[in-house]
Amino acid sequence: MYAAATESLIKQASEIKEEELQRFCGRIFKLLHTKDVSGDTVDSLQRLNLIVSATKYARELPSDLVRKLQTVLRSSSCPEQLQVLSSSIVRESSPPSVHSLCSDPSHDSRTFSHVASVVLTQAGNKEDVMPLCHHLLKSLESRLSDGQIPRHALPVLSKMSTVYPEILTDDEVNLVSRKLVDWLRYASMQQGASMSSGGFFSGPRTRQPAPLTEVDGVVTGDFFTVLCLGQSYTEDQWMNMYTFSMIKSWLCALGVMCCAVGADDRSEVDSSVMSMVSATSSSSRLLPPKERLREKAFEYCQRLIEQSDRKALKKTDTELQKACIVESVSVMDIICGEDPSYVYRAFPCIKALYGRLNGDLAYARALLPIAQFYLNHSEIAAVDSEAVFCQLFSHCPAEQFNEPMLAFEFVQFCLLNASVLQDRVTNYRQSFPNLLKFLAWNSSGLIAEFVELLPSLIAPDTAIELLHTILDLPCLAAALDLQQRSACYQASDRTAWDQQGAKVAACLDAFRQPSYRGLFLYILRPEAGTGDTIDRLKMLHEILADMAESPRVVRCAQVVPVLLHVYFNTVTQVRKADEKMMNQLLLVLLERSSQLYNIKTFNVEVQKVFSTHLQALCKLHPPLIVDQSREILELATSSCCTVLCRVTVLNVYTQVWVIGEYLSVSYDPRCTVERITSFFESLEAVLFEITQVRQSASPPSFSPRLITVLMTTLAKLATRSQDLIPRVSLCLSKMRTFACSAIVMTCYSEEDTEEIITRAHELINLLKLPNVAQFVLAPSAGGDGPRWHRDTNASLPQGMRAVSGLLHRHSSSLPT
Repeated sequence: MYAAATESLIKQASEIKEEELQRFCGRIFKLLHTKDVSGDTVDSLQRLNLIVSATKYARELPSDLVRKLQTVLRSSSCPEQLQVLSSSIVRESSPPSVHSLCSDPSHDSRTFSHVASVVLTQAGNKEDVMPLCHHLLKSLESRLSDGQIPRHALPVLSKMSTVYPEILTDDEVNLVSRKLVDWLRYASMQQGASMSSGGFFSGPRTRQPAPLTEVDGVVTGDFFTVLCLGQSYTEDQWMNMYTFSMIKSWLCALGVMCCAVGADDRSEVDSSVMSMVSATSSSSRLLPPKERLREKAFEYCQRLIEQSDRKALKKTDTELQKACIVESVSVMDIICGEDPSYVYRAFPCIKALYGRLNGDLAYARALLPIAQFYLNHSEIAAVDSEAVFCQLFSHCPAEQFNEPMLAFEFVQFCLLNASVLQDRVTNYRQSFPNLLKFLAWNSSGLIAEFVELLPSLIAPDTAIELLHTILDLPCLAAALDLQQRSACYQASDRTAWDQQGAKVAACLDAFRQPSYRGLFLYILRPEAGTGDTIDRLKMLHEILADMAESPRVVRCAQVVPVLLHVYFNTVTQVRKADEKMMNQLLLVLLERSSQLYNIKTFNVEVQKVFSTHLQALCKLHPPLIVDQSREILELATSSCCTVLCRVTVLNVYTQVWVIGEYLSVSYDPRCTVERITSFFESLEAVLFEITQVRQSASPPSFSPRLITVLMTTLAKLATRSQDLIPRVSLCLSKMRTFACSAIVMTCYSEEDTEEIITRAHELINLLKLPNVAQFVLAPSAGGDGPRWHRDTNASLPQGMRAVSGLLHRHSSSLPT
């Protein structure tokens, strides 16, 4: 989300007129032809870069300007700032510049890198990048004068092989692999030469190369890696670092390339046999280039893991060690996936590393690639991985939910492995209270990931608890906020305590009260299984009432309706045959409709979701109306209470509607006359109560929609037990008196009162012919099929025409 000023600039850039853009381009063209580069030239190019980048489509620039920008881009004598801006503009504009830029690739390393970025962006197929590829391979084979081109070639080659895996032949893959092995394993062990001034009276002299050191200051005794430190580095040491930075993507592309060219050559020995040779032979030079690269990359990663155990003297080197651990384990994981024989060599190292890092929160992000390694290879090595995942899912989210990068990587790990985690990790689905802490704290940044992840967390034994937890997500956000504040401020320090604000201070006091400890322990629980919800939920909402306006809590509340839709859609599709779960879900909808955290608009939005999915549940399982008849009637008939009419009226509409729609013997044989009469009498009493007109009565606070829904539902029930028709007709005949009373007309609009009178009129006319009324108000279950509406020989169109004529003939039959 951009700042307001930035948003304004982007909007202006995207809405610039074509004529104005052409004039601006002409001005830039003139500026680029001047000999001296002025600040005005740079400023104009920056503005043009914003213009071409602000739209989703490529802006068409004048061809003469594009050619000039290409000239600047390929000119090694131009300032780098101009080259960078030219590259960005050409990349985002049209016409494409692929063929003109590839015609004569530059040998200058800096220029080549900028040209390659444009070519790779605009290329439509591998033929477009083939000239660039050939130039890259030639630069790798030859030693150019500046010695820099291979360093810039490696990132380009890595990107190219990822996008177009089939672009390299097997011989070219072997060439690159041999080069990578040399750079990765055989870099020099001395620091690069540095120049010394030699004092005031003497000329500069070259210092003797000093040995490299480890991060703890000890002189390096083994081969060079990225964790070897020095004041300056030789060219082959720089190539070593570049090679390690791209080895992961190259190995991934190598697997695809091997498939494209028929895996490894049939003339080569099987890869697993070759790996066994490499493990037992004193030299790996007998291996083919691709196998030898795996072997050297594996050794390199083992060396980095050993180096990461050293105590670094600088904090920056400690962070470098963490990054090297993550990358090394990931590379070893790829190698073991390509050749399972490496698994047995890798696991001792990985297990030792896990034992060292486990429990150290500073290395939490490094645990994710280790967990990925266990997930991929523990079965092959017959290694128990349960403790690893128990630690991962129980401690990381609970203790580091406020680390945004860890949260994102953790959720991405779960998304990548969701199906495997469901099948093989027993505590994955049980850990959803912990995983949702990431969402509660980082709601705006992780909503898309959790929409995709949520279905994998739904299990039959914890589905109901998960629903309660989603509804309580704003409470979880508030509790996490209080937990963080409580850890930062001591209760004795009242000055810092009171600086949080009176409302927050009161919530912090409650958070530390022993009497409320159980409530917070439940809402902050690390795993499922302690109960679907708590009895004192209303008390928790009251305690956290002062946190309801917190920005974090409000943002979290906004994602709940989205998750509820995903939850119900998943459950009704996957578990639709589970009648027990459907009954439990309906009960939760009824119970929680009046037990929600009081946040602005939150209750209304959740009620809309409840209404939508209550209809879907009843349509999927109509017997739910009978199964939960007592609960449905209790909540529906309480709609005459003022509180219910104001808070949960959206859900009341739906509850009344589903009774009239699905309480029928055609859906459930248990819908006897006695049961229908019981529902009818309860709803009749509600309609009678809310339509009473008394001089002392206050104006009605309910919507006229509730009255029309009640009238229609009573008419539907009467058609299924025709002895009730006289009672509902009498009730409907009083609607004109109610709608035309002075107190009602002051509250309802003319359209509202007309709707009530018209609905009563139509229902009375229908009920005069009970068989027709039953046909119209309570059609068979297949009445929503296409045939009933498209086939003119079917009974429904004829019936509708008959009813239409009936209503017109008896248009004046409503009693006064």
